[in-house]
Amino acid sequence: MIKKLLMSLAATTMVVSPLIATQAQAAPHREVHRVVKQGPHGRTVVKHKTVVRKNDYRRWGKGQRFDRRHAANYRAINNYRDYQLNAPPRGYQWVRSGNDAVLVALASGIIGAVIGNVIR
Repeated sequence: MIKKLLMSLAATTMVVSPLIATQAQAAPHREVHRVVKQGPHGRTVVKHKTVVRKNDYRRWGKGQRFDRRHAANYRAINNYRDYQLNAPPRGYQWVRSGNDAVLVALASGIIGAVIGNVIR
């Protein structure tokens, strides 16, 4: 009896935990601003919706797909020697994400190497 109860609790935990984890991710905070404008034909109410997002900085790893929308301070690094980086192999490019230098394949976007805190 107790063994069945423990097995059912374990199964329930395994099913419910991914659902709780997805709900725990913070949704973007939305703010609605109401602006009243006085025009020649009377008052006009305009609502502006603003989405305030948290810092989307990601920790990149070798083998991940690089998406520049999630990179903080994204820029291509053309002067890689100034940062003591090796020349990128053919088909790769050094890019900046925050203070990290990321070696990205041009065709697929797969990360070949990440060097942290290179850029000050």
